Amino acid sequence: MEEDWGGERLSEREVEIDRRLKRASQLLFFQRHRRPGIRGWELKKILGKDFMDIIGLLNSELDRLNLQVKVVFEEGNIRDKPSEEQLDRARFFVTIKNPLTASDLMASGWRIDDLAALAASIALITSRQGRAPRSDIEQILREKFPKWRVDINLDRFIRIGYLSKDEHDMLYIGWRSRAEIDQKTLMELLLAK
Repeated sequence: MEEDWGGERLSEREVEIDRRLKRASQLLFFQRHRRPGIRGWELKKILGKDFMDIIGLLNSELDRLNLQVKVVFEEGNIRDKPSEEQLDRARFFVTIKNPLTASDLMASGWRIDDLAALAASIALITSRQGRAPRSDIEQILREKFPKWRVDINLDRFIRIGYLSKDEHDMLYIGWRSRAEIDQKTLMELLLAK
């Protein structure tokens, strides 16, 4: 079966790939759960075993819009080729390809002092090999911000995924920071000043 798309004949395979590409973009763009994006196992179930090929095609389409499909692994950054199990547990979502500026973030509702508190929190956690007691972060932030603001910010950073905490009140880099913030660039910028 061939379909006519604007004078161009497409094979069954091309029509199927196009259908799966559209479905992948719908799954990634529209939030269905509390967190944005979708798990790898869900993509595999809906798009098929070769879902990573479809994600690659979608990435090439999104590139023109300065967007990309970001994969965030539960284990943090994976240097080697991820296993099928790691891909199943990973979260896939669309994000901006090039970093946003502070003015871009402020236009989206962030206050400059909130950005500074987030950057300081991430920098402190990163400098301590990926974890730090909440009390240490609170102490450092309270040197520059009022106590009530520090408490509100840290709770919000945890709630929206930029930071995460365990039962011992240790703070870690959250899934959203791993996806949206280039931590290496952040540290370079902070150390350059």
